[in-house]
Amino acid sequence: MGAMDGRVLVVTGGGRGIGRAVALLAAAEGASVVVNDTGCEPDGTGSNPAIADAAVAAIVAAGGKAIADYGDVSTLEGGEGVIKAALEGFGRIDALANCAGIRRDTPIWEMTEEDWDTVIRGNVKSQFIPSKFAGIAMRQQRYGRVVSMVNDAGLGAVGASNYAAAGEGAIGFTRTLARDLGRYGITANAISPLARTRLAGGLSEDLRPPAGVIDALTVARIGRPNPLTPWEDTGHADDPESVAPLAVYLLSEACDNINAQVFGVRGGDIYLYSNPAIDRQIVSYGRRFTMEEMDDLMPRTLGLNIPRPVIA
Repeated sequence: MGAMDGRVLVVTGGGRGIGRAVALLAAAEGASVVVNDTGCEPDGTGSNPAIADAAVAAIVAAGGKAIADYGDVSTLEGGEGVIKAALEGFGRIDALANCAGIRRDTPIWEMTEEDWDTVIRGNVKSQFIPSKFAGIAMRQQRYGRVVSMVNDAGLGAVGASNYAAAGEGAIGFTRTLARDLGRYGITANAISPLARTRLAGGLSEDLRPPAGVIDALTVARIGRPNPLTPWEDTGHADDPESVAPLAVYLLSEACDNINAQVFGVRGGDIYLYSNPAIDRQIVSYGRRFTMEEMDDLMPRTLGLNIPRPVIA
């Protein structure tokens, strides 16, 4: 018995990287999979249907069930189309893995409107549209799972304001999606992965930035992997396959009590991020603060000993 026996999964961005790893593991666990991928470059340009076809071929060769879809899920037509592909090909839609994403990193003073809009569309709208149409079907059947890939750039990455905005937007979208759909037996969670893919390097020495430049671990505020615990599994700790087990678990029927959460995966380890909470406050007692009070109170209360962001 596999964790996803009899279930139907749509994976956007399923032709490469984390999406492919999720698709292959889910298929091995019994899911029928729709592999969606335009086959675009990391910056969102171009297309190549062979990318989705190759992932489907790998699943079928291993004895699984899969079909390909090449639509752009950041468009209404493409996002609705991939859900229709699941309904028409396999009769239902039980789970959605939003793994499609792009990057166009550049300093804010050089970023164009197209750079901004393209990344927001490719990383947030590409989650909204398939989730909308999957949610309609899942709501009717009173069951569903949604897992979305997000990023840690919003914690303080450099030269990636569009990617950071998209990542934080996707996190907020996931939390709200979970509340919209939770009453219908549908869960929605997010994973912020650090893996060796075309969009982001992993933790290995050859992919770490030069000295003096902050890296993803520093941004994510987590420690280095324990050097005394060598990697003994296949491949590398930072391969996309390290993200897949958590994703498939969250997409499975077993995960019915985890909702609106953000997880991190780093080198095979899994982290749970806390949700935002008020740290401290000052009370005005029924009136507005004056600017004089701001000058007096802020340095002594809310502004006292606030941690400064790490600067490259």
